[in-house]
Amino acid sequence: MNLHHNSNLTPGKIYLVGVGPGDPELLTLRALRALRSADAVLHDALVSPEILALASPSAIIENVGKRCGAHRMRQHEIHERMIELASAGLTVVRLQGGDPLLFGRAAEEIAAIARAGLECEIIPGVTAASAAAAAAQISLTDRTSAAQVLFLTGHRAGSLQPEIPPPPPGGATIVTYMPGNSYRELADRFRLAGWPRETPCLVISEASTPSQAIIHATLDTIGDCGPLPAPAIFIAGEVARLREGLPSDNLLTCASVRSSS
Repeated sequence: MNLHHNSNLTPGKIYLVGVGPGDPELLTLRALRALRSADAVLHDALVSPEILALASPSAIIENVGKRCGAHRMRQHEIHERMIELASAGLTVVRLQGGDPLLFGRAAEEIAAIARAGLECEIIPGVTAASAAAAAAQISLTDRTSAAQVLFLTGHRAGSLQPEIPPPPPGGATIVTYMPGNSYRELADRFRLAGWPRETPCLVISEASTPSQAIIHATLDTIGDCGPLPAPAIFIAGEVARLREGLPSDNLLTCASVRSSS
């Protein structure tokens, strides 16, 4: 849908909205209100059809997502499309999985909107780390074993990989977003940083959704596991030592992952 800007129009507003990990019931009320009031919705590839169905039937719905190097739109094109729609007087909702302020492209989008002189509101969402911890029924900040929690990304702009710190006194939880397809490579980086081989770890895939799956292993054994579908979260530290009695639904072993690959 192409729009022609009319200088007499009052510019619309752009909302950058986090939709959480996938379960529509984890949307905030503010996110739901924004979605229902939108004239146009630009969404990432991982936003579920159930969430998109909550938008107004008359809204323009466009998938602008990027997955595994397959780009429907380049980032600058997303900026241009948001600005085009808002400049035509439409209320635009930019939907991103999880929380747009954690390993999303929110900073670039906020800057582009500001340069265009348009109004922007950010609505945070439940981040994937919280959903993953809830799925595994663990606390990321268990006071007996984790004096701190650190969020990392498995990849970033450019070729530099985020540095994994050595285990600190008092313990820590390391949460890695987008851990990639080689858990062995990631575990090796932990061990090079001084983390013991027996450190427990978890991979939680598609947390909060019907396809949710969890691998429980150690840094020594996780490399034997094939990758789970994205989005996935890798959690390492003593908090990942699953409590006795955890429901076994969706809990996988490395052997079961290999056999299903």
